[in-house]
Amino acid sequence: MLIAIPCPRFTLPMLVSGFVAVLVGYSSTGAIIYQVAQAAGASPVQVGGWLSMIGIAMGIGSLGLSLFYRMPILAAWSTPGAALLATSFHGISINEAVGVFVFTNALIVLSGITGLFARLMNAIPSSLAAAMLAGILLRFGLQTFADLQSNFTLCGSMCLAWLLARRWLARYAILVTLVAGVAVAMAQGGIHFPPHPVGFTLPDAVMPHFTLTTLIGIGLPYFLVTMASQNAPGIATLQAHGYAPSVSSLMSWTGLIALVLSPFGGFSVCVAAITAAICMGEDVDPDPRRRWVASAIAGVFYLIAGFSGALIGVLFSALPAVLIQALAGLALLATLGGSLQRALAHPAERDSALITFLITASGVALLGIGSAFWGLVGGLIVHLLLVRKSA
Repeated sequence: MLIAIPCPRFTLPMLVSGFVAVLVGYSSTGAIIYQVAQAAGASPVQVGGWLSMIGIAMGIGSLGLSLFYRMPILAAWSTPGAALLATSFHGISINEAVGVFVFTNALIVLSGITGLFARLMNAIPSSLAAAMLAGILLRFGLQTFADLQSNFTLCGSMCLAWLLARRWLARYAILVTLVAGVAVAMAQGGIHFPPHPVGFTLPDAVMPHFTLTTLIGIGLPYFLVTMASQNAPGIATLQAHGYAPSVSSLMSWTGLIALVLSPFGGFSVCVAAITAAICMGEDVDPDPRRRWVASAIAGVFYLIAGFSGALIGVLFSALPAVLIQALAGLALLATLGGSLQRALAHPAERDSALITFLITASGVALLGIGSAFWGLVGGLIVHLLLVRKSA
């Protein structure tokens, strides 16, 4: 258990990792959050308020949980769940949409209190958890080099800057890469800020309205997708890096934060996987017990985004997509390599780990549930048939 509490030491790599985690989080799925609010029938003022509240929710979750557990626990919204909501909310009232938020988050709290989700996650072999994480991160690594085709100058400059920094300034490689990317993007005229001003909008509470059709048709699928495609990979990411959090407690806290903020647009608070992995690598700090500071810093950046009306999200949206993708891929490269090493470390479990890795990396979605869940299912089946049988 990596829960000993050393004296926290603030370093520049921690600051950069926390910033990059929020950068990747907002830039990759910020537009989906906007679509969810619009699909729910929120007014322009309410949309701004919901964007502010979701940033505050992520900040409270990330900062609070990291400080409490002394682990790099980063909060995130459910991206697969948000995509489901954006396509399912048309034709229902905003009160019904908030009713779905309340219903789903109450189920998450219940799953934490009963401990059912914790028992499931504890039954997953560590090699499969590492393989699933590697499958999730693979597309980020591939995208980094695929972007050479669309913008060779920008992506190539960032790759070169990362390589040179890894040779002489390893702990500051991502900072050097970010600075190089911004400089090249500015020279290309590729940074475009929106013309409209951004400010903090305090959202009004919306009274939830519950209907059986929306709870069963939207709420239950949203709950399953959130748990299978967001929380399960998030817990697996922590376990793959050697951390042993209380799964039931995490589910209870994240669900409770989202439940309290649901009437204000806080539709989802989950355990992050991809962005959290940015705060867990050796580049953040050689001592795993100190890496929680990076996720706590990310929580501060999320709070700034929330209290500035998603200002950071707007700033991030001004950056070219190639810059964000290349930065994410390079920041996660060490984590991807470590995950593959842990997944294939035990010869008896390699077949099941490879199946988990390949299904997860394939991106297949069945019954509205993402590939990370099906990767675990496939890997567990192989594990039960091959590893258990030979044991």
